[in-house]
Amino acid sequence: MARVRLSVAERRAEILAATVEQIEVRGVAAVRIADVASALGVSNALVLYHFSTKEKLVAAAFAYAARADLAHLHTLLKRRTTALRRLRAAVRWYAPTGQAKGWRLWIEGWSAALREPALRAVTRDLDQQWKAALAQVIEEGVAAGEFTCADPRDAALRLTALLDGLAVQMTAYGGTLPRARMLAWVDEALTRELGLLPVDARAI
Repeated sequence: MARVRLSVAERRAEILAATVEQIEVRGVAAVRIADVASALGVSNALVLYHFSTKEKLVAAAFAYAARADLAHLHTLLKRRTTALRRLRAAVRWYAPTGQAKGWRLWIEGWSAALREPALRAVTRDLDQQWKAALAQVIEEGVAAGEFTCADPRDAALRLTALLDGLAVQMTAYGGTLPRARMLAWVDEALTRELGLLPVDARAI
């Protein structure tokens, strides 16, 4: 059966989605252009036509995955409800529950970014956008009188640092921390950062 002819944008998206899948299976270091091409049933030359090197392909694949994560984050943060409810939904989604985010992919990305400048730029940009989005909603909650926070940007950094650390622990050493306990810690951290009493946090 002949393959359906795709537009340039469609073909690039197809290649990037396949690359993300291959990275999740093989890891950044092991994945090859040939693996992506084989998964799609196309030639290596076609993949290289769109992305001239493996490094550029991998960086673009992480940017592709990041856009999907950020789109969902902004959907959560734009809901018509209180800032506290929006923050709790976003932080719990970010948390490493094994369902909401592909944490193996991002841990792979952090590791490879130590050696690859293009990938480091992508992961840094994603990290900054997450922190900025959370800080903005914290600022909105403070302005609305829902809670207090002396420095929303620092609070967002501390929250994401906790979540990233938990993600590494739970992904690398599965089963060491029950999900319920991890979520309780996340809720406790959010409560502290916003100057709330535990009963206030449970009421949302």
